[in-house]
Amino acid sequence: MLRFLTAGESHGPELAAIIEGVPAGFEIDLARINHDLARRQKGYGRGGRMLIEKDEARPVSGIRFGRTTGSPITLIVQNRDFANWEKRMSADPRDRAEARPVTRPRPGHADLAGVLKYNLDDIRDVLERASARETTMRVAVGALAKQLIAPFGIEALGYVVQIGGTPAPIRDEIPLAELAAITENSQVRVSDADAERAIIAEIDECKKSGDTLGGIVEVTVTGVPVGLGSHVQWDRKLDGRLARALLSLQAAKGVEFGMGFRAGTVRGSQLHDEIGYDAANSRFTRHSNNSGGTEGGMTTGEPLKVRVAFKPLSTLMRPLRSVDIRTKTEAVGTIERSDVCAVPAAAVIAEAVVAYEIADAFLEKFGGDSLAEVTRNYQGYLEQVRRY
Repeated sequence: MLRFLTAGESHGPELAAIIEGVPAGFEIDLARINHDLARRQKGYGRGGRMLIEKDEARPVSGIRFGRTTGSPITLIVQNRDFANWEKRMSADPRDRAEARPVTRPRPGHADLAGVLKYNLDDIRDVLERASARETTMRVAVGALAKQLIAPFGIEALGYVVQIGGTPAPIRDEIPLAELAAITENSQVRVSDADAERAIIAEIDECKKSGDTLGGIVEVTVTGVPVGLGSHVQWDRKLDGRLARALLSLQAAKGVEFGMGFRAGTVRGSQLHDEIGYDAANSRFTRHSNNSGGTEGGMTTGEPLKVRVAFKPLSTLMRPLRSVDIRTKTEAVGTIERSDVCAVPAAAVIAEAVVAYEIADAFLEKFGGDSLAEVTRNYQGYLEQVRRY
Protein backbone atom coordinates (compact mmCIF):
# COMPACT_ATOMS: atom_id res chain seq x y z
CA MET A 1 0.00 0.00 0.00
CA LEU A 2 1.05 3.55 -0.66
CA ARG A 3 1.41 6.19 2.01
CA PHE A 4 2.82 9.70 2.02
CA LEU A 5 3.58 12.62 4.28
CA THR A 6 4.05 16.27 3.38
CA ALA A 7 6.01 18.89 5.30
CA GLY A 8 6.76 22.59 5.02
CA GLU A 9 5.23 26.00 5.59
CA SER A 10 3.79 28.49 3.15
CA HIS A 11 6.72 30.91 3.51
CA GLY A 12 9.33 28.41 4.67
CA PRO A 13 12.37 27.50 2.58
CA GLU A 14 10.96 24.32 1.03
CA LEU A 15 8.01 21.98 0.79
CA ALA A 16 8.60 18.23 0.90
CA ALA A 17 6.81 14.92 0.42
CA ILE A 18 7.88 11.36 1.14
CA ILE A 19 6.01 8.60 -0.72
CA GLU A 20 6.47 5.03 0.45
CA GLY A 21 5.28 1.79 -1.14
CA VAL A 22 6.00 2.52 -4.80
CA PRO A 23 7.15 -0.68 -6.51
CA ALA A 24 10.40 -0.77 -8.47
CA GLY A 25 10.57 -0.39 -12.23
CA PHE A 26 8.04 2.37 -12.93
CA GLU A 27 9.19 5.05 -15.37
CA ILE A 28 8.84 8.50 -13.78
CA ASP A 29 8.91 11.59 -15.98
CA LEU A 30 9.75 14.60 -13.82
CA ALA A 31 8.51 16.95 -16.54
CA ARG A 32 4.99 15.53 -16.16
CA ILE A 33 5.09 16.21 -12.41
CA ASN A 34 6.23 19.77 -13.04
CA HIS A 35 3.57 20.17 -15.72
CA ASP A 36 0.87 19.43 -13.13
CA LEU A 37 2.52 21.80 -10.66
CA ALA A 38 2.32 24.52 -13.31
CA ARG A 39 -1.36 23.68 -13.93
CA ARG A 40 -2.03 24.19 -10.22
CA GLN A 41 -0.61 27.72 -10.39
CA LYS A 42 -2.90 28.82 -13.22
CA GLY A 43 -6.46 30.11 -13.21
CA TYR A 44 -8.26 33.43 -13.38
CA GLY A 45 -8.57 34.91 -9.90
CA ARG A 46 -5.23 33.75 -8.51
CA GLY A 47 -3.19 36.19 -6.42
CA GLY A 48 0.31 37.67 -6.57
CA ARG A 49 2.03 34.68 -4.95
CA MET A 50 1.73 32.75 -8.20
CA LEU A 51 3.78 35.44 -9.93
CA ILE A 52 6.65 34.79 -7.50
CA GLU A 53 6.74 31.01 -7.42
CA LYS A 54 7.74 28.66 -10.22
CA ASP A 55 7.03 25.32 -8.63
CA GLU A 56 9.34 22.52 -9.74
CA ALA A 57 9.81 19.22 -7.94
CA ARG A 58 13.29 17.91 -7.24
CA PRO A 59 13.58 14.19 -6.45
CA VAL A 60 16.20 13.41 -3.80
CA SER A 61 15.53 9.70 -3.24
CA GLY A 62 13.76 6.66 -4.67
CA ILE A 63 14.27 7.43 -8.38
CA ARG A 64 17.42 6.46 -10.29
CA PHE A 65 17.90 7.03 -14.01
CA GLY A 66 14.20 7.84 -14.35
CA ARG A 67 12.92 4.65 -12.69
CA THR A 68 11.61 3.88 -9.24
CA THR A 69 13.89 1.69 -7.12
CA GLY A 70 11.32 0.46 -4.58
CA SER A 71 12.65 2.68 -1.80
CA PRO A 72 10.83 5.77 -0.44
CA ILE A 73 10.60 8.64 -2.91
CA THR A 74 11.32 12.13 -1.63
CA LEU A 75 10.27 15.24 -3.58
CA ILE A 76 11.29 18.80 -2.70
CA VAL A 77 9.81 22.08 -4.00
CA GLN A 78 11.60 25.34 -3.27
CA ASN A 79 9.63 28.35 -2.01
CA ARG A 80 11.11 31.31 -3.86
CA ASP A 81 9.21 33.73 -1.63
CA PHE A 82 11.27 32.52 1.35
CA ALA A 83 13.90 35.06 0.36
CA ASN A 84 11.46 37.76 1.53
CA TRP A 85 10.62 35.90 4.76
CA GLU A 86 13.95 34.42 5.81
CA LYS A 87 14.23 36.23 9.15
CA ARG A 88 10.51 36.10 9.96
CA MET A 89 10.38 32.33 9.32
CA SER A 90 13.80 31.52 10.76
CA ALA A 91 14.38 28.43 12.92
CA ASP A 92 17.10 30.36 14.80
CA PRO A 93 15.87 31.78 18.14
CA ARG A 94 18.20 34.75 17.70
CA ASP A 95 15.88 36.00 14.93
CA ARG A 96 12.80 36.10 17.18
CA ALA A 97 12.81 39.90 17.22
CA GLU A 98 12.10 39.89 13.48
CA ALA A 99 8.67 38.31 14.02
CA ARG A 100 5.54 40.32 13.27
CA PRO A 101 2.94 38.45 15.35
CA VAL A 102 -0.48 37.89 13.81
CA THR A 103 -3.20 38.27 16.44
CA ARG A 104 -6.44 38.79 14.47
CA PRO A 105 -7.93 35.44 13.38
CA ARG A 106 -9.79 35.20 10.09
CA PRO A 107 -13.30 33.76 10.18
CA GLY A 108 -13.35 30.55 8.15
CA HIS A 109 -9.65 29.77 8.57
CA ALA A 110 -7.76 27.50 10.98
CA ASP A 111 -6.43 30.58 12.81
CA LEU A 112 -8.46 30.67 16.04
CA ALA A 113 -9.00 26.93 16.54
CA GLY A 114 -5.29 26.38 15.89
CA VAL A 115 -3.90 28.81 18.44
CA LEU A 116 -6.37 27.60 21.07
CA LYS A 117 -5.54 23.92 20.39
CA TYR A 118 -1.75 24.36 20.42
CA ASN A 119 -1.63 27.16 23.03
CA LEU A 120 0.17 29.58 20.72
CA ASP A 121 0.26 33.37 20.83
CA ASP A 122 1.10 34.03 17.16
CA ILE A 123 -1.40 32.92 14.52
CA ARG A 124 1.41 32.66 11.96
CA ASP A 125 2.49 29.44 13.66
CA VAL A 126 -0.85 28.01 12.52
CA LEU A 127 -1.61 29.71 9.23
CA GLU A 128 1.73 28.84 7.63
CA ARG A 129 1.02 25.11 7.74
CA ALA A 130 -2.76 25.40 7.34
CA SER A 131 -2.24 27.34 4.10
CA ALA A 132 -3.32 25.81 0.80
CA ARG A 133 0.32 26.17 -0.25
CA GLU A 134 0.59 22.65 1.21
CA THR A 135 -1.39 21.37 -1.77
CA THR A 136 1.70 21.93 -3.92
CA MET A 137 3.01 18.64 -2.59
CA ARG A 138 -0.38 16.93 -2.90
CA VAL A 139 -0.22 17.72 -6.61
CA ALA A 140 3.36 16.47 -6.87
CA VAL A 141 2.41 13.21 -5.15
CA GLY A 142 -0.72 12.87 -7.30
CA ALA A 143 1.23 13.54 -10.49
CA LEU A 144 3.60 10.74 -9.56
CA ALA A 145 0.62 8.48 -8.75
CA LYS A 146 -0.84 9.15 -12.20
CA GLN A 147 2.33 7.65 -13.67
CA LEU A 148 1.80 4.49 -11.61
CA ILE A 149 -1.67 3.87 -13.06
CA ALA A 150 -1.08 5.15 -16.60
CA PRO A 151 0.57 1.90 -17.80
CA PHE A 152 -2.72 0.16 -17.03
CA GLY A 153 -4.85 2.56 -19.07
CA ILE A 154 -6.22 4.55 -16.10
CA GLU A 155 -6.53 8.34 -16.55
CA ALA A 156 -7.83 11.06 -14.23
CA LEU A 157 -8.99 14.59 -15.06
CA GLY A 158 -10.25 17.41 -12.85
CA TYR A 159 -12.28 20.35 -14.14
CA VAL A 160 -14.72 22.98 -12.89
CA VAL A 161 -18.50 22.50 -13.02
CA GLN A 162 -19.53 25.63 -11.10
CA ILE A 163 -18.03 28.82 -9.66
CA GLY A 164 -20.18 31.03 -7.49
CA GLY A 165 -23.69 31.04 -8.87
CA THR A 166 -22.68 30.07 -12.41
CA PRO A 167 -22.87 26.40 -13.46
CA ALA A 168 -20.61 25.17 -16.24
CA PRO A 169 -22.30 22.13 -17.79
CA ILE A 170 -20.24 19.19 -19.08
CA ARG A 171 -21.51 17.03 -21.95
CA ASP A 172 -21.59 13.41 -20.80
CA GLU A 173 -20.59 12.05 -24.19
CA ILE A 174 -17.43 14.15 -24.60
CA PRO A 175 -14.24 11.98 -24.59
CA LEU A 176 -11.89 12.62 -21.68
CA ALA A 177 -9.00 13.66 -23.94
CA GLU A 178 -11.19 16.24 -25.68
CA LEU A 179 -12.50 17.52 -22.34
CA ALA A 180 -8.92 17.87 -21.11
CA ALA A 181 -7.94 19.91 -24.16
CA ILE A 182 -10.92 22.24 -23.78
CA THR A 183 -10.65 22.82 -20.04
CA GLU A 184 -6.87 23.28 -20.16
CA ASN A 185 -7.43 26.18 -22.57
CA SER A 186 -10.03 27.79 -20.31
CA GLN A 187 -8.95 30.48 -17.84
CA VAL A 188 -11.30 28.97 -15.27
CA ARG A 189 -11.02 25.29 -16.35
CA VAL A 190 -14.56 24.96 -17.73
CA SER A 191 -15.80 23.55 -21.04
CA ASP A 192 -18.57 26.10 -21.70
CA ALA A 193 -17.57 29.46 -23.20
CA ASP A 194 -20.67 31.32 -21.97
CA ALA A 195 -20.11 30.07 -18.44
CA GLU A 196 -16.46 31.12 -18.62
CA ARG A 197 -17.40 34.70 -19.50
CA ALA A 198 -19.97 34.89 -16.70
CA ILE A 199 -17.54 33.44 -14.15
CA ILE A 200 -14.75 35.85 -15.10
CA ALA A 201 -17.18 38.76 -14.71
CA GLU A 202 -18.18 37.51 -11.25
CA ILE A 203 -14.54 37.11 -10.20
CA ASP A 204 -13.84 40.67 -11.35
CA GLU A 205 -16.81 41.93 -9.36
CA CYS A 206 -15.63 40.10 -6.23
CA LYS A 207 -12.14 41.50 -6.60
CA LYS A 208 -13.49 45.04 -6.74
CA SER A 209 -15.60 44.50 -3.63
CA GLY A 210 -12.86 42.70 -1.67
CA ASP A 211 -14.77 39.43 -1.62
CA THR A 212 -14.00 35.82 -2.62
CA LEU A 213 -15.66 32.98 -4.55
CA GLY A 214 -15.93 29.22 -4.13
CA GLY A 215 -17.24 26.54 -6.47
CA ILE A 216 -17.55 22.89 -7.39
CA VAL A 217 -15.07 20.71 -9.26
CA GLU A 218 -15.51 17.26 -10.74
CA VAL A 219 -12.93 14.53 -11.26
CA THR A 220 -13.47 11.74 -13.80
CA VAL A 221 -11.32 8.61 -13.85
CA THR A 222 -11.53 6.25 -16.83
CA GLY A 223 -10.08 2.79 -17.35
CA VAL A 224 -10.68 1.72 -13.74
CA PRO A 225 -11.17 -2.06 -13.41
CA VAL A 226 -14.07 -3.49 -11.47
CA GLY A 227 -13.35 -4.38 -7.84
CA LEU A 228 -10.98 -1.74 -6.44
CA GLY A 229 -11.78 -1.15 -2.79
CA SER A 230 -13.82 -3.57 -0.68
CA HIS A 231 -17.17 -3.97 1.08
CA VAL A 232 -15.81 -5.96 4.02
CA GLN A 233 -14.69 -3.12 6.34
CA TRP A 234 -15.68 0.52 6.62
CA ASP A 235 -12.15 1.83 6.06
CA ARG A 236 -11.61 -0.23 2.90
CA LYS A 237 -14.56 1.24 1.00
CA LEU A 238 -13.06 3.19 -1.89
CA ASP A 239 -15.69 5.93 -2.00
CA GLY A 240 -15.15 6.48 1.73
CA ARG A 241 -11.40 6.72 1.20
CA LEU A 242 -11.86 9.18 -1.65
CA ALA A 243 -14.27 11.31 0.38
CA ARG A 244 -11.86 11.44 3.30
CA ALA A 245 -8.97 12.46 1.06
CA LEU A 246 -10.95 15.15 -0.75
CA LEU A 247 -12.41 16.61 2.45
CA SER A 248 -8.88 16.88 3.83
CA LEU A 249 -8.19 19.57 1.23
CA GLN A 250 -8.23 23.15 2.41
CA ALA A 251 -11.68 24.78 1.95
CA ALA A 252 -13.41 21.53 0.90
CA LYS A 253 -16.91 21.28 2.42
CA GLY A 254 -18.77 18.53 0.55
CA VAL A 255 -18.23 15.45 -1.63
CA GLU A 256 -20.65 13.49 -3.80
CA PHE A 257 -20.45 10.61 -6.28
CA GLY A 258 -22.52 10.25 -9.43
CA MET A 259 -26.01 11.59 -8.80
CA GLY A 260 -24.86 12.52 -5.31
CA PHE A 261 -27.29 14.35 -3.06
CA ARG A 262 -29.97 14.14 -5.75
CA ALA A 263 -30.07 10.40 -5.03
CA GLY A 264 -32.03 11.23 -1.89
CA THR A 265 -34.76 12.91 -3.93
CA VAL A 266 -35.61 10.23 -6.53
CA ARG A 267 -37.00 6.71 -6.50
CA GLY A 268 -34.84 3.61 -6.76
CA SER A 269 -36.12 2.85 -10.23
CA GLN A 270 -34.77 6.22 -11.37
CA LEU A 271 -31.40 5.81 -9.67
CA HIS A 272 -29.89 2.34 -9.78
CA ASP A 273 -27.72 1.44 -12.76
CA GLU A 274 -29.28 -1.51 -14.57
CA ILE A 275 -26.94 -4.31 -15.59
CA GLY A 276 -26.28 -5.75 -19.04
CA TYR A 277 -23.81 -8.14 -20.62
CA ASP A 278 -21.59 -7.56 -23.64
CA ALA A 279 -21.05 -11.10 -24.97
CA ALA A 280 -18.65 -9.95 -27.70
CA ASN A 281 -16.23 -8.58 -25.09
CA SER A 282 -17.18 -10.97 -22.24
CA ARG A 283 -17.98 -8.19 -19.81
CA PHE A 284 -20.84 -6.97 -17.66
CA THR A 285 -22.05 -3.47 -18.48
CA ARG A 286 -24.29 -0.76 -16.99
CA HIS A 287 -27.05 1.11 -18.80
CA SER A 288 -26.30 4.26 -16.77
CA ASN A 289 -23.73 5.53 -14.28
CA ASN A 290 -25.80 7.31 -11.64
CA SER A 291 -23.67 5.70 -8.92
CA GLY A 292 -20.56 7.49 -10.21
CA GLY A 293 -18.66 4.26 -10.73
CA THR A 294 -18.87 2.75 -7.23
CA GLU A 295 -21.20 0.28 -5.53
CA GLY A 296 -20.72 -1.19 -2.08
CA GLY A 297 -17.41 0.61 -1.67
CA MET A 298 -15.98 -0.95 -4.85
CA THR A 299 -15.47 0.24 -8.42
CA THR A 300 -18.00 -1.04 -10.95
CA GLY A 301 -15.78 -0.74 -14.02
CA GLU A 302 -17.67 2.35 -15.21
CA PRO A 303 -15.96 5.78 -15.14
CA LEU A 304 -15.51 7.11 -11.62
CA LYS A 305 -17.14 10.52 -11.15
CA VAL A 306 -16.75 12.49 -7.93
CA ARG A 307 -17.46 16.13 -7.15
CA VAL A 308 -16.16 18.31 -4.32
CA ALA A 309 -17.45 21.71 -3.19
CA PHE A 310 -14.97 24.36 -2.07
CA LYS A 311 -16.05 27.30 0.07
CA PRO A 312 -14.91 30.85 -0.74
CA LEU A 313 -11.43 31.68 0.53
CA SER A 314 -11.31 33.04 4.07
CA THR A 315 -8.89 35.92 3.43
CA LEU A 316 -11.00 38.88 2.34
CA MET A 317 -9.55 42.22 1.28
CA ARG A 318 -12.56 43.72 3.05
CA PRO A 319 -12.19 41.57 6.18
CA LEU A 320 -14.94 40.29 8.43
CA ARG A 321 -15.37 41.03 12.14
CA SER A 322 -13.06 39.27 14.56
CA VAL A 323 -11.40 39.64 17.99
CA ASP A 324 -7.73 40.26 18.78
CA ILE A 325 -6.48 37.18 20.65
CA ARG A 326 -4.21 39.26 22.90
CA THR A 327 -6.39 42.22 23.83
CA LYS A 328 -9.76 40.40 23.42
CA THR A 329 -11.07 43.58 21.79
CA GLU A 330 -13.10 43.75 18.62
CA ALA A 331 -11.04 43.81 15.42
CA VAL A 332 -11.18 42.64 11.81
CA GLY A 333 -9.56 39.52 10.40
CA THR A 334 -5.96 39.68 9.29
CA ILE A 335 -5.32 40.27 5.59
CA GLU A 336 -2.85 37.81 4.08
CA ARG A 337 -1.88 37.74 0.42
CA SER A 338 -4.48 35.50 -1.19
CA ASP A 339 -6.62 34.69 -4.22
CA VAL A 340 -10.08 35.93 -5.14
CA CYS A 341 -10.92 32.48 -6.53
CA ALA A 342 -8.79 29.33 -6.48
CA VAL A 343 -11.39 26.88 -7.82
CA PRO A 344 -9.58 26.29 -11.17
CA ALA A 345 -6.49 25.29 -9.17
CA ALA A 346 -8.65 23.19 -6.85
CA ALA A 347 -9.68 21.08 -9.85
CA VAL A 348 -6.04 20.15 -10.44
CA ILE A 349 -5.53 19.44 -6.74
CA ALA A 350 -8.64 17.25 -6.54
CA GLU A 351 -7.48 15.38 -9.64
CA ALA A 352 -4.17 14.64 -7.92
CA VAL A 353 -5.81 13.50 -4.70
CA VAL A 354 -8.17 11.16 -6.53
CA ALA A 355 -5.33 9.76 -8.66
CA TYR A 356 -3.35 8.96 -5.52
CA GLU A 357 -6.27 7.12 -3.90
CA ILE A 358 -6.90 5.13 -7.09
CA ALA A 359 -3.20 4.23 -7.29
CA ASP A 360 -3.26 3.17 -3.64
CA ALA A 361 -6.32 0.94 -4.17
CA PHE A 362 -4.82 -0.44 -7.39
CA LEU A 363 -1.55 -1.45 -5.71
CA GLU A 364 -3.49 -2.82 -2.76
CA LYS A 365 -5.26 -5.24 -5.11
CA PHE A 366 -2.47 -6.01 -7.59
CA GLY A 367 0.50 -5.23 -5.38
CA GLY A 368 4.01 -6.49 -5.89
CA ASP A 369 7.56 -5.30 -5.47
CA SER A 370 8.08 -4.50 -9.15
CA LEU A 371 6.17 -3.26 -12.18
CA ALA A 372 6.53 -6.70 -13.75
CA GLU A 373 4.91 -8.39 -10.75
CA VAL A 374 2.07 -5.85 -10.57
CA THR A 375 1.45 -6.31 -14.30
CA ARG A 376 1.24 -10.10 -13.98
CA ASN A 377 -1.23 -9.79 -11.12
CA TYR A 378 -3.34 -7.28 -13.03
CA GLN A 379 -3.45 -9.29 -16.25
CA GLY A 380 -4.32 -12.45 -14.34
CA TYR A 381 -7.23 -10.68 -12.66
CA LEU A 382 -8.56 -9.32 -15.96
CA GLU A 383 -8.49 -12.82 -17.39
CA GLN A 384 -10.37 -14.10 -14.32
CA VAL A 385 -13.06 -11.46 -14.81
CA ARG A 386 -13.32 -12.24 -18.53
CA ARG A 387 -13.81 -15.95 -17.84
CA TYR A 388 -16.37 -15.44 -15.07
